[in-house]
Amino acid sequence: MMKKVILILCLTFGLSQIANAQVAFGVKGGINYNSNSIKEVQTDVFDGAKSRTGYHAGIWLRFKIPVIGFYLRPELVYTNLENEVRYKTSGNSTDYNFQKIDIPVLLGKKIFGVGNIYIGPSFQYVLDSDFSFSDIKDVKSDGFTVGLQFGGGIELGKLGIDVRWERAFSGIESTFLSGTVEQKFDTRINQIIIGLSYRL
Repeated sequence: MMKKVILILCLTFGLSQIANAQVAFGVKGGINYNSNSIKEVQTDVFDGAKSRTGYHAGIWLRFKIPVIGFYLRPELVYTNLENEVRYKTSGNSTDYNFQKIDIPVLLGKKIFGVGNIYIGPSFQYVLDSDFSFSDIKDVKSDGFTVGLQFGGGIELGKLGIDVRWERAFSGIESTFLSGTVEQKFDTRINQIIIGLSYRL
C-alpha cells in the first residue's frame, strides 16, 4: 500500500513539473529547396547540377525557459533531397538523391503573440545516397556534419508555418566509382526549408 502511495505521489509530482515546464510537442512536414547540394570535387564526369525540391517530415518538442523568456525546440526530422546532374561526355542526365536525419536544436523567442524567431545548430547524418543510373555504383558518403538554421514563423492556434535557412559548416565528402576510378564530390547543404507544424 505504501509503495502505491509513493508511486502516485511521484507521478503527481512528475506531471506537475511537466506542466510547470510548459512542454509542447507535435508533428511537422514540408518542402526543402537545396540550392547547392552537390559540388564537383576532383572529377570531370559531371557538368554542374540542378536542384530539385525535396521534402521533410518529423516531430518536435518545445521547452519554455521562463527565467529568460526564451524556449528550446529540439526536432527529429527525416529529409529527402534530390539533384539532377549531367554527364559532360554524353549530355545525358541522372538524378542524385540522398536521405538524411536532421536534429536541429533551436533557441527561440515568441514575438507579437503569434510570431516566432529562432536560431541554432543542426546535426545531420546521411542515411543513404544514390544515382539513378545503374552504371554508377558504390556511392559512399561521410555522413555526419553540423550546420546552422535560423528563421521565423507564425502560430495560429495549434497550426504553425515557418521558413528557415540552413547552411552546413562543413561539406559531406562523397565518392563513387566511374569505371575503376574513384571520384569525389561534395554534398554541402545550403537550403531553404518551408514547414507546416501541428501541436498535439
